[in-house]
Amino acid sequence: MWHKATRLVTLLAGLLLAGCDRQGASDALLVDYQRRLAEALATAPPSPASPDNIPAFPAPDERLFEIPETREGLLAVHALRRCHITTLVAQRNSALGRVAPPSQRWHYELELWRRLAACRDSEVAEALDEPDRARLERLAAIKGEQLARVSWNALLGSSEWVGNFSRASRPLTPRGVDDLAPYLAALDYLETATRNQFNPDWRLDTAILEGHLQTLQESPLSARLLRTLMLANQRLAETNALLATRLRQGAACERRETLRRVDEEQLTARVRPFLATLATQAEAWFGALGRLYDAHEVARAPIRDYHRRWFSLEAPATPWAEFQAALAHHRALWARLREACGLDQGA
Repeated sequence: MWHKATRLVTLLAGLLLAGCDRQGASDALLVDYQRRLAEALATAPPSPASPDNIPAFPAPDERLFEIPETREGLLAVHALRRCHITTLVAQRNSALGRVAPPSQRWHYELELWRRLAACRDSEVAEALDEPDRARLERLAAIKGEQLARVSWNALLGSSEWVGNFSRASRPLTPRGVDDLAPYLAALDYLETATRNQFNPDWRLDTAILEGHLQTLQESPLSARLLRTLMLANQRLAETNALLATRLRQGAACERRETLRRVDEEQLTARVRPFLATLATQAEAWFGALGRLYDAHEVARAPIRDYHRRWFSLEAPATPWAEFQAALAHHRALWARLREACGLDQGA
């Protein structure tokens, strides 16, 4: 019986720990700050509400372009063999080629277009008979026109990119992302590759590309940063309402030293560093996302709308704009509280 009770206690403790883990250390930090501030102001703490879930990423039919397959007979492809496309086409039509991930399809389409364009502008084209030369011109034009949509699909169709916006993600810890640099480097390479795909002097390195996509897969940073931002907004709104109400009622300054400790030990030492880290990393990441999307010559409207609503640094009524406003309001309320209670004066 004693063993059963012990196992039950262990199970319950595990469930409680799991619940805390899902809640996140950053949320625990902000809720503890609310509680200590309310106690110092001789009032009840707010009841922390659960922030809304992050929005679902658009479905495949909303985010991807339909790109019709270009079909040519074997004899037609053979006639263009001096353009060095037969092996490439064979690889694409193989069993492995047909199930290749979007990033590899991008590399294939990019290489195919470049070989066709180079062949069209070479002496090889002059040696072709009229039907084959016309076919070469047509294929090069089709592949060039499709390439911008192919590169968009390569990004928006990859599991690594979709997973970066997973709704199952958790908030970041108060430390934020331990090392943001590799993730920013991944976005930077994707942007560079997109901007240079029509540059004949630049080559897409599939090994580097796959490595950066693997980096993005390590942590759903877009989702985690957005979730943490929305959580911070919720807690700041609750805390601001608490401060505003107490100031309107006539701030309770009887516990001035307790308020001073909350200011120094909670707000200054713990909460502000967390919010500053969140602001720095969210701004860097959201900015890099925007530059990557802007690098594409074409885009599906649902993705543009999704990004502008949730990740834009410039658009109004976004979590980032709400965060900036809530943070500024929080600073202003504390300035009023310090003045009302003389917290900047000596003990």
